[in-house]
Amino acid sequence: MKLFPGLLFCSLVLGVSSQWYSFVGEAAQGAWDMWRAYSDMREANYKNSDKYFHARGNYEAAQRGPGGAWAAKVISDARENSQRITDLLKFGDSGHGAEDSKADQAANEWGRSGKDPNHFRPAGLPDKY
Repeated sequence: MKLFPGLLFCSLVLGVSSQWYSFVGEAAQGAWDMWRAYSDMREANYKNSDKYFHARGNYEAAQRGPGGAWAAKVISDARENSQRITDLLKFGDSGHGAEDSKADQAANEWGRSGKDPNHFRPAGLPDKY
């Protein structure tokens, strides 16, 4: 009789544990997707392409599952918060003010929601990206 509750308990623990490992794996893969999009953005150095790369990174990360979407949100929010701090230290128009930050967040949310990131793709951006 003690065997049945023990088996039930073990199956619940293993089920929750496997979901946890899945979440962590998705988050790691999502973080990698975000890093790859950021690297591509730096490499492309194409005018007005940052929104596309934000949307693409968030989209690819969110496609991994809940862990990837979580990682994309954490990374996007951290990037925006660090950008706000550096904006305070800069004098003049850096092009990264509150309006640009809102547009970046809109692109991030667009990608995480599963919508096509090509909506933000600038004309003439090489097909490599």
